[in-house]
Amino acid sequence: MKKKWLLPIFASFMFFTGMGIHDAKAATIADITNTAKAYIGAPYKYGGTDIKTGVDCSAYTQLVFSKVGISLERTSKDQYQQGTSISKDNLKTGDLVFFNTSGSGVSHVGIYIGDNNFISATTSSGVKVDTVNDPYYWGSRYVGAKRIANFSDYGEVKDAEIDFSIYASRGEVALRLANKLHLDTSNTNSSFPDIKPSSQYAGAAEALKKIGVFTGDDNGKFNPGSPMTRGQLSKVLVEAFHLTQQGTAEQFIDVPGSHWANNYVAILASNKVTVGKGDGTFGVNDNVTLVQLEAFIQRLAQ
Repeated sequence: MKKKWLLPIFASFMFFTGMGIHDAKAATIADITNTAKAYIGAPYKYGGTDIKTGVDCSAYTQLVFSKVGISLERTSKDQYQQGTSISKDNLKTGDLVFFNTSGSGVSHVGIYIGDNNFISATTSSGVKVDTVNDPYYWGSRYVGAKRIANFSDYGEVKDAEIDFSIYASRGEVALRLANKLHLDTSNTNSSFPDIKPSSQYAGAAEALKKIGVFTGDDNGKFNPGSPMTRGQLSKVLVEAFHLTQQGTAEQFIDVPGSHWANNYVAILASNKVTVGKGDGTFGVNDNVTLVQLEAFIQRLAQ
């Protein structure tokens, strides 16, 4: 099998006791942070466990840890009973951080991702990055932290295809855009040499090519099975929905004025389609997740 885009995956984990710490030597800091950030923008829903329709804070942490082979309890209070207590001064990436947002003990949980930042599913903005010591809210509500796993700086890396249960392929982007734009996808005689008429992407890819959204690579190929970066998607969305600049927009540190995607990202931000990743960046080179794709499209439809 030809391997094009690689991500770290890892072997099984050992669990020593019900209250102990996973031996996560095979999982790296990048594994947990990349997985956690893949769901930024996912909607919040009290009691929700479906990342597409909405999750609450503990369902989110449970999902992220499950993706790296670690089981967490369902609620924030039960998760607070797992692992080993860690002082605030000794927080490491991957630690769970807990807060009292209800006035009655532990009621919120997130994942520490370094530099005093954590990521969680919030009632106001869905999955986003916040500061542990935020003086306006989180700082005064901090309860404590638990180390569930020891994530290493480096780990065994094995070749694997992009996990398209999380990330959006170019083909999937085409399908969702064609559906949202109500395009005629009946013509499956694709002019892209790498898409057969029998492909599920044929009609959508051809319809989007007809309106000038997709043109193919240097060889004219569509590459339906390849991932798409957030920068590339910004260009596609601006052109597909004929978006224009709406006043001033937030500037992202990873998309300077000299970057090819600066104008597209600025237009998305000015139309309130994106607010970035919550840490001052847009994630221009990150692969687009299905959740992010759906969130962008829903905001464009409003």
